[in-house]
Amino acid sequence: MAGSEKQSVALVSMLASAVLSGSKLLAALFTGSLGILSEAIHSLVDFGATIVTFLAIRWSDRPADDQHHYGHAKIESVAALVETALLFLTTAWIVWEAVRRLLWNDGHDVDVTWWAVAIIAGSILIDFNRARALKRVAIKTSSEALEADALHFSSDMWSSIVVLLGLGAVWAGVPAADAIAALVVSAFIAYAGWELGARTLSTLLDAAPSGATEVVRGLVNDVHGVLAIESIRLRPSGATLFASVVVQVARTMPIDDIVRTKTLIHAAITDRFPNADVTVTANPVALDNETVFQKVMLIASRRNLAIHHLTAQQLGGRLAISFDLEVEGSMPLGEAHATATSLEEAIRAELGTDVEVESHIEPQPERLLQGQDAPAPIAAEVRKALIGLAALHPRLSDIHNVRLRRNEEGLFLHYHCRCPAAETVEHIHDDIDRIEAGLKDRFQDIRRVIAHAEPLGEARHAL
Repeated sequence: MAGSEKQSVALVSMLASAVLSGSKLLAALFTGSLGILSEAIHSLVDFGATIVTFLAIRWSDRPADDQHHYGHAKIESVAALVETALLFLTTAWIVWEAVRRLLWNDGHDVDVTWWAVAIIAGSILIDFNRARALKRVAIKTSSEALEADALHFSSDMWSSIVVLLGLGAVWAGVPAADAIAALVVSAFIAYAGWELGARTLSTLLDAAPSGATEVVRGLVNDVHGVLAIESIRLRPSGATLFASVVVQVARTMPIDDIVRTKTLIHAAITDRFPNADVTVTANPVALDNETVFQKVMLIASRRNLAIHHLTAQQLGGRLAISFDLEVEGSMPLGEAHATATSLEEAIRAELGTDVEVESHIEPQPERLLQGQDAPAPIAAEVRKALIGLAALHPRLSDIHNVRLRRNEEGLFLHYHCRCPAAETVEHIHDDIDRIEAGLKDRFQDIRRVIAHAEPLGEARHAL
């Protein structure tokens, strides 16, 4: 939609330039006015500039492709630079013509006719409308080519006013007035061209918009999880601001949290710059306060390996690490041992080659087991034994939600119990382990016992 609007306003401007330059050239030939002739040449230059703008707009609206990953919007900057050069050439012509008239007093030899004045007056109105329309679309679409075209029409309007005043001055007997006015207006045109050229060169040289880097830096620093900013790279291309942000995050941060942090950065930047195309890279880094447990768990997690019963000991200044490694039950021992060895070597590489690392391999079934409630007689017998064993451990009470299921691997017992809220997890776990060992001694078919401990005083956990 924006591309169509840009092309439409550029096409209308091109047609307007053709009409203006043609009519002014005819007026110059019939009146002999050098002022009108210079204005006709100015309009011809503008006509060429509008052709360049129209072609640049059509080219820049093409989508990104395999050779132009960032699109074609920079062709507008090239077109704006060409138009800026044409603007300076036009200004030089006006200055030359004005100086020539002042030095040689040629400005009075003009045949002022009403229709020549009407052509110049009409061109002023057309230039004013086209400059305003082009400026509006240029601001809306951030088009440098249209902005340059608007400046051309604006300068054409002011130079036409100068010519009109010059014709009036010639008619009133003051031939030098139009040349002086032309010099003043040319200075304003040159200044505007200089500013446009500077902005265009900044775009071509990938200069970040003024103040944008500080704004983005503040937005990124406010995002939770960002430890530091490694780099911020911004570059405009047409209406799009391409932003590349690289940040540091804790390597112990879960993947989901890293993704969420990147999403928050992206949202913060696009909220502030709606036309931004944002790329966020998060580099995990080690923190000074990482514990041995965090480092070992992270190494295992990166290899998609599950470990538990992680233990770290200091033995006479030497660190000893041990853990249980879960692998698929059907995995051959040779493959499982290679997996464990690779993990142990990675831990030594992280913690030091003199660290003792020991792993215990145990099966972890990955298939879905088909289970059913155990027969009532055996369930009642197991429940009775469970309550009897729990009575030997005063910290445990209120055995409830007892369920016994049978599947192809054996019996699975589930139960809930209550314990003092201030009691340590370690002590409760020891009691539960002893109950499990006692049950397995009495019932050889029991494969696993899953106990859920709840603090005393809280409502029973609903199933």
